[in-house]
Amino acid sequence: MRLSRYFMPILKENPKEAEIVSHRLMLRAGMIRQQSQGIYSWLPLGKRVLDKVNAIIRDEQNRAGAIELSMPTLQSAELWQESGRYDAYGKEMLRIKDRQDRPMLYGPTNEEMVTDIFRSSVKSYKDLPLNLYHIQLKFRDEIRPRFGTMRSREFMMKDAYSFDLTREAAEHSYNKMFAAYLRTFDRLGLRAIPMRADTGPIGGKLSHEFIILADTGESEVFCHKDFVGFDTPDERTDFDSVEGLQAIFDKWTSLYAATSEMHDEAAFNAVPEGDRLSARGIEVGHIFYFGTKYSEPMGAKVQGPDGKEHFVHMGSYGIGPTRLVPAIIEASHDDNGIIWPALVAPFDVVVINMKAGDQACDDTCELIYAALTKAGKDVLYDDTDDRAGTKFATADLIGVPVQIIAGPRAVANGEVEVKDRKTGARETMTIEAAINRFVA
Repeated sequence: MRLSRYFMPILKENPKEAEIVSHRLMLRAGMIRQQSQGIYSWLPLGKRVLDKVNAIIRDEQNRAGAIELSMPTLQSAELWQESGRYDAYGKEMLRIKDRQDRPMLYGPTNEEMVTDIFRSSVKSYKDLPLNLYHIQLKFRDEIRPRFGTMRSREFMMKDAYSFDLTREAAEHSYNKMFAAYLRTFDRLGLRAIPMRADTGPIGGKLSHEFIILADTGESEVFCHKDFVGFDTPDERTDFDSVEGLQAIFDKWTSLYAATSEMHDEAAFNAVPEGDRLSARGIEVGHIFYFGTKYSEPMGAKVQGPDGKEHFVHMGSYGIGPTRLVPAIIEASHDDNGIIWPALVAPFDVVVINMKAGDQACDDTCELIYAALTKAGKDVLYDDTDDRAGTKFATADLIGVPVQIIAGPRAVANGEVEVKDRKTGARETMTIEAAINRFVA
């Protein structure tokens, strides 16, 4: 992608409305634009990051055996009336009517709809276990949206819903998502700690929030400091192993960890003083097991091996991609801008032409750009005629992991400079060596 042809509206000044680092940097880097209170457009740079975050989420959901579908954003109020949640949910739900005066709603979540899909299609225990997920926009009319896309009214959510014959089987499905979430956040460059949590309006009997520690977190959290050093389940994790997944769950719930709503001061004080960690936290995922809370009122049942009908046991599992992007920035930035983990960076490499119009610089940058693009790398080529300081500031602000800098003097010697955005380390090498480093 040539920067001269790309849409990336950089802001030189810090926006006054941005209260936290991630909101400020997302606006300055031209990743998002506010359309109304708590509602944002994702501009091209932000959309690239969001797509990469979603790809990792999707990969780990598929690995754990979940199956993707797509459900509509607008839902019939009848389903919610059937479950009993229509009146109970509160003002966060946007209630509307269509031209036939039928009550509708902009879905804040999809338990009712997915239960309706299940009950119309699945009749036997032989079709279980089943976990269906989608990645879709939601709307909750937050009383105080703030911090950009960290707490917005319209947001994207990956929500998955599991169906099992028994509680024991449902807990195994819960453990699958528990392990998948640990892997997902680790691949995104985040250390997320699962904490006992309140079930909220979704309801349920077992619930964990996945929290990353950050000074700008919305609530206080309490945990044992050893969580910071726990090993994440690796790619060899067997998601069919009941014992293996239970061992992962037991390990990651063996020490004290709770959100403020579930905090037990006495239990926390029982942790050795040097091991107590009290901090602010950002919720990036939430999982629930709620048994037959929805299947009973909505008649979602299957025939069991005993020939009798049984209400299925359900769970739901949410991750907010549009919240994850600013969470990653909160965890990874410096005074100059964003520092993206490699897997979610909008581009792998930015090639900086220090003297656009100089034949040698142009030819060198074109050579590098073509070679890396052919090798499958996402490359941003700064071919603008901006000053050197502006080019460097832009590259640092948007956080691309590697900068390849081609200036007249270095190019005359057959060399370029390669900068690591995270460490700031710079290395001069031949043009061929620079290409081979990223093509090999």
